[in-house]
Amino acid sequence: MTTPRHVAIIMDGNGRWAKRRHLPRAMGHQRGVEAVRALVRGLAGTGIECLTLYAFSSENWKRPGEEVDDLMNLMRKFVKSDLPEFIANDVRLKIIGDWRSLAPDIVEMLEDALDRTREGTRTLAVALNYGSQQEIARAAARAAREGEVTTETIAAHLDTADLPPLDLLIRTSGEVRLSNFLLWQCAYAEMIFVDTLWPDFTLGHLADALEEFARRERRYGGR
Repeated sequence: MTTPRHVAIIMDGNGRWAKRRHLPRAMGHQRGVEAVRALVRGLAGTGIECLTLYAFSSENWKRPGEEVDDLMNLMRKFVKSDLPEFIANDVRLKIIGDWRSLAPDIVEMLEDALDRTREGTRTLAVALNYGSQQEIARAAARAAREGEVTTETIAAHLDTADLPPLDLLIRTSGEVRLSNFLLWQCAYAEMIFVDTLWPDFTLGHLADALEEFARRERRYGGR
C-alpha cells in the first residue's frame, strides 16, 4: 500500500462534540488534545514521516477571550507533559505560523521544545497563529528581497520548506473547505473530508484515510 510521507489534518469539531454532550467547549478542546496525543503515539506504525496539525489559526483570535485562553493553556500543558515522550519516541517538533508573536512564556517553551527535539527523525508540525495567505505573502516578500519571485523561490521561503511535499489533507467534522490552511502546499495533495468530529478521530479513522489515499491515482496534471 502506498503510504503518504506527509499528512496534514484540520482538526475540526471540538465545539460541536461538546455541545452534543451538553458540556463546556473547553471540554471539547481537552478531548481534542487527547485525540492528538493518541494519534502522535500511533505514528510510528503508519510509515508517515510528517504529520501537520492545524491547532490555532490567525483567525481564531476572533473567538471569545475565555476560549482563546483555554486553548493557550491547553497548549502549554500539552507541550510540558508530552515533550519527554516526543524525545523518547524520536519525534521532532516543528511550529509553523507567526508563533513568535504569542505570549512570551509560550514562545520560550516552544523554543526549548524545538531545540530539545531537533534530532527527531519523524516530524510533528503544529500550525500556531497560522494563516496560509499570510504565509504565502511573507514568502513572496522574502523572495522579492532576494531578487526573483518564482514558484520555486516562494516555495523555498514557506514555513514548510524543510518538510516533504504534502500528500494528503484530512478534515474532520464534515466541513468541506480549507479555512486558510496550507493553500500552496495543497496544490497536488489528495483531500479527504470525514464526518467524524475531531475528539472521536482515532488511528482507525486514519487507517481508513490511508487506505483511501492508496486507492487514488495521482497524476499531478498529467494523464
